[in-house]
Amino acid sequence: MSTVHSPPATQNRVRRVALIGNPNSGKTSIFNRLTGLHHKVANYAGVTVERLEGVMTSEPNIRLLDLPGCYSLTPRSIDQRIARDALLGWADDVQRPDLLVVVVDASNLERNLFLATQVVQLNLPTVVVCNMMDVVRTRGHRIDLARLEAKLGVPVIGTTAATGEGIDRLRDAIASTDTRAASACAWCADDAKSPQLAAVRELVRTHGLIDDKAVDLVSTLLLVPAVLDESGPACAHLPPAFASALAELHRANESSDEVSAIGQAVHARYRWLGECVAEVFTRSATDVITVSDRIDRVATHKVLGPVCFGAVMLVMLLAIFSWATPLMDGIDWLVGALGAAASTLLGAGILTDLIVDGVIAGVGNVVVFFPQICILFLFIALLEDSGYMARVAFVMDGLMSKVGLHGKSFIPLLSSFACAVPAILATRTIENRRDRFATMMVAPLMSCSARLPIYIILISALFGRDLWLKTGIMVGMYILGTITALCVALVLKKTLFKGPTPTFVLEMPPYRRPRLGAALRNTWDRAKLFLTQAGSVILAMSVVLWALAYFPQAPKTADAPPGEQLRQSYMGRVGRTLEPIIEPLGFDWKIGVGLASSFAAREVFVATMGVVYGVEEEADEESLTLREQIATATWPDGRKVFTPLVGVSLMVFYALACQCMSTLAVVRRETGSWGWPVFMFTYMTALAYAASFVVYQGGKLLGWG
Repeated sequence: MSTVHSPPATQNRVRRVALIGNPNSGKTSIFNRLTGLHHKVANYAGVTVERLEGVMTSEPNIRLLDLPGCYSLTPRSIDQRIARDALLGWADDVQRPDLLVVVVDASNLERNLFLATQVVQLNLPTVVVCNMMDVVRTRGHRIDLARLEAKLGVPVIGTTAATGEGIDRLRDAIASTDTRAASACAWCADDAKSPQLAAVRELVRTHGLIDDKAVDLVSTLLLVPAVLDESGPACAHLPPAFASALAELHRANESSDEVSAIGQAVHARYRWLGECVAEVFTRSATDVITVSDRIDRVATHKVLGPVCFGAVMLVMLLAIFSWATPLMDGIDWLVGALGAAASTLLGAGILTDLIVDGVIAGVGNVVVFFPQICILFLFIALLEDSGYMARVAFVMDGLMSKVGLHGKSFIPLLSSFACAVPAILATRTIENRRDRFATMMVAPLMSCSARLPIYIILISALFGRDLWLKTGIMVGMYILGTITALCVALVLKKTLFKGPTPTFVLEMPPYRRPRLGAALRNTWDRAKLFLTQAGSVILAMSVVLWALAYFPQAPKTADAPPGEQLRQSYMGRVGRTLEPIIEPLGFDWKIGVGLASSFAAREVFVATMGVVYGVEEEADEESLTLREQIATATWPDGRKVFTPLVGVSLMVFYALACQCMSTLAVVRRETGSWGWPVFMFTYMTALAYAASFVVYQGGKLLGWG
């Protein structure tokens, strides 16, 4: 890989400007201010980490890139590696920037300047932005920006992104900075005597990975064999010869004290930063208790904190579970109306059935989740923008860590009670890949709203009028899913996702008034990705399932038994093929057809049972006719198919099985591989089968059959 140098600036040449900073530093808010929200959302090549790109207002030749937040240039996650590679010119689809803008939280100056000094050492034109200056003033502190600029050797601009303060000065600084001039080195470690560092430095120079002035910093970053969860070694995207030589050097130095030497260099940098901040930062003579401090006395309290969070989550779940219902009903009505119109326009035939039952119904399976996804992402955007999301992670980390999960895993798991699709998308807020994937793998175990129709129809048909009994069974299904999810998470974190527990580093930003416009734009950007990417997979799978239920066509006769077409179809044959396998669970071939067809969506099971048992009315969980058919269905030998024990066995199966292609499609999109959705489907199906088997066979042994 050749060395990348910044070309001479010209008036018409597009200048690439990258924004980088610590999480919760206000970096994206500044990006939105600079672009006026006129940006596009995409993914980095080969990964699902989102990136924002936009054109700076009033400067059409300046393109801005919002890089993922990170605390240093030593990557510990996929998004941090992406940020490092983009700055160094190692990214596959991102050119090295001409100018860097480092956003630091002015109220946490020393910690944020650690990354800033590393960025300055990259030998690229740099502007440092001290954001949240209003918080500094509110607390009675003062920052000498001119002296800080002299210490760092780069321009320093004070801003408050929430109000727009300083944005015009920053815009002018970006437009006027000479991209041909490199920034001064703010700090350099005295590590020239390290033989291991000298060896890495020589490798970097030999392969031309970076310009000479940034060799020292890059060599120090590569010296520690940091292993990324997502993509292997930290040098995975570098030339193979270099990666091989560096790996060999790491193996040779395993017994050395080099890591300790790097740790000393880190401490030395912090000592320098401490001295620097002492010169430029003047603290208030008295501690000022801010509004954020007062709120945090409740929001982060050991007892009151979880109570407050529970109230917030209750509102969010009500929104996802109830407020979205009118919109989802409207979408269902619109899909039905479109299907009826298409049937009337095209007439009877295979093409009509394909369009109505395959394409239009498949689109409905995608779009019906859209209200829930939008509501969830809107809540997350508002919580993040307000600063409360950081408190949530802090409050819940103690509980979630007991099962090996991150504090941020709680919100996706809780929202899975409404729908696993938006919950899996919500795992993007979890930085560590092991924690994120573990959360994704167990989120579908939480009983979502799609399981509710199955619970209702079976409980209503099989358990009489005892309200307390029916309520207890319903609650038991939710408890079963929750306990199983936590147990599986504990197992996964000790096996498949085993690794060192990541340091829980968290910035506590001050509370801010969320900007509704930015939150709505953020919500639309994220939700649109679901429609355009996961939606195409769901649509294709819907058409396949339609074809399996449609072909081959059974002869249409007046005396044909109810559901004969489904029985003779490939889907029906699948059900009859499954019967010997599922009979130990108490299920017959008709239930097998329901299990197979409900892979499109769990709630399809109820409608499928209506077709199988010849219910002429539109079958749903409130259908009295379908309840009667279920209660009276028999095996060929006269035994009842649906007994209370079979009902519990079937509900346990649905509680634990991954009968939702939408969920699998989203997991495929979020992980970038079919391996993970296949693993999820396999382990959940095996778990569901085993649990259902134990319930049914155990119940028979106890005489409950």
